Amino acid sequence: MSNSEDNQMENAPTEELPAQEESAPLPPEQIAELKTRAAKADENWDRFLRTTADLENFKKRAAREKMDAIKYASESVIQKLIPVLDNFDMALLAAQSTVNDSNQSLTAGITMIHQQLKSALTEAGLEEVDAAGKAFDPTWHEAVSEKETTEVPDGHVAQQLRKGYKLRDRLLRPATVIVAKAPAASSK
Repeated sequence: MSNSEDNQMENAPTEELPAQEESAPLPPEQIAELKTRAAKADENWDRFLRTTADLENFKKRAAREKMDAIKYASESVIQKLIPVLDNFDMALLAAQSTVNDSNQSLTAGITMIHQQLKSALTEAGLEEVDAAGKAFDPTWHEAVSEKETTEVPDGHVAQQLRKGYKLRDRLLRPATVIVAKAPAASSK
């Protein structure tokens, strides 16, 4: 570059860069409005999060209720068939107590029908609540009386009067039982 060019550059008007303005404080009304908006935004965000969580909980609950409805759909039909099963048990006992040639075919027929009904109900999820000799559990057993005995430990089922039934893990009917009680010590 020549001297004349250097001189021209020195003499050239320079563009002034805008001075960075110092930020002027906001008026109090604007600050209050911004604080109000920020608070409202926080409130809306919290509401959004709660609503999203509620929706997820609803979806889970609805899916669980649907699965329960499917799992226990046959409950009402099975409850109606349980007394039929009880009557078959009693008929089978009565037929077996009077054994003669004519009753043998009747007993065999009743036994086959009984087994067929039991297997159909078992496939549908019905299970017997076996209480004989087990510890009394009010969740699964209904005590109707106590019996003093030494044959069964105290607090255990001494006798089962009526079978209990459950559908998968839900109790349909508790087993009706007599609970063993230790004999009172006799004073001499």
